[in-house]
Amino acid sequence: MKIVVCIKQVPATTNVRIDPETNALIREGVESQVNPFDENALEAALQVKDGYDGECQVIALTMGPPQAEAALRDAVAMGCDDAILLTDGAFRGADTLATSYTLAQAIRRIGDVDLVLCGKQAIDGDTAQVGPGVAEHLGVPQITFAIELSLEGRKITAKRMLEDSFEVVECRMPAVVTVVKQINDPRRASMKNVLKARKREITRWTAEDIDADPDRIGFQGSPTVVWKVFAPEGRKGGRKLEGEVGDVVHALADEILEIRKGLSTA
Repeated sequence: MKIVVCIKQVPATTNVRIDPETNALIREGVESQVNPFDENALEAALQVKDGYDGECQVIALTMGPPQAEAALRDAVAMGCDDAILLTDGAFRGADTLATSYTLAQAIRRIGDVDLVLCGKQAIDGDTAQVGPGVAEHLGVPQITFAIELSLEGRKITAKRMLEDSFEVVECRMPAVVTVVKQINDPRRASMKNVLKARKREITRWTAEDIDADPDRIGFQGSPTVVWKVFAPEGRKGGRKLEGEVGDVVHALADEILEIRKGLSTA
């Protein structure tokens, strides 16, 4: 069994900076963390490995600048067997289409992958598009928003979390599965494993290493166009009602009635 977990390093702050020329997020020099949803994907992969009757390899995969090695070392400290960083200036500015293509190319190079696990979305973009995009590029089945996951032979059974219900689906491997936070509680790495991970050599691949089409990666391969990025202005005005709860409720009700009257006569 060979499992690849796609992870992403995201800013650990709300004070993000944007490149004024490209409108791309500036990641260099910014404190970062592993995307929280991806930690659940890592844990799901490690749980499969723990319960698998046979040889099982878990590989963490990410795309980003050299500093993204830190996210991979966290994955190794949790228990991943290997880690691969896709880093190349040509990858810069990739949207979800170019990112999913790049990850899929790396998965093809890894070869003989049975299962790809991803967090349902990244907290910096919140698109939830990369996991399904990887499945599409690989031409394999996908299951999204999994809250429970089990494997039997070459079959995957997953319970999907929908807005107001659950759905149980099955598919054959190889496949791509995205998971929600409720699927598990990620394990914490021991200090011994953290120290080992610091010394671990991380494999680095460039665009050439994964035989990526230059027209399908980075800015060149990203049809998404960002025209403007700005911080919205804070709301101004307003009035704070103070006093006893009963008095505030009556005052608020009077304010609402006055507003309704104004609207009806407008």
